[in-house]
Amino acid sequence: MYRTPRLALTALAASLLLSGCIASTAASLVTAPVRMAGKGVDMMTTSQSEADEKRGRNMRKQEERLGKLQRNYERHNRDCMDGDREACEQARLDYGEIQNLRANWP
Repeated sequence: MYRTPRLALTALAASLLLSGCIASTAASLVTAPVRMAGKGVDMMTTSQSEADEKRGRNMRKQEERLGKLQRNYERHNRDCMDGDREACEQARLDYGEIQNLRANWP
């Protein structure tokens, strides 16, 4: 006697729950190509913050290179003053590279 209404209610509740699941799956399938295209565009473009980070990294590398060259130049210049001719030539090369880096400074 109570079985039929209880069974009907259970079937109704199950159909409502399953229809939501099916609708959710259908929506996921429909929007999948759009999401994939969006990810592809994101991967191919560089944001302004990423470009700024890259520029900052490049500037730090140039500053490190310039600092190393200046230390080498000072060392070679001291050795040159002590009479080392090879150090004099190396100091000239270091100085030229320092000037080149400064000319191309961003």
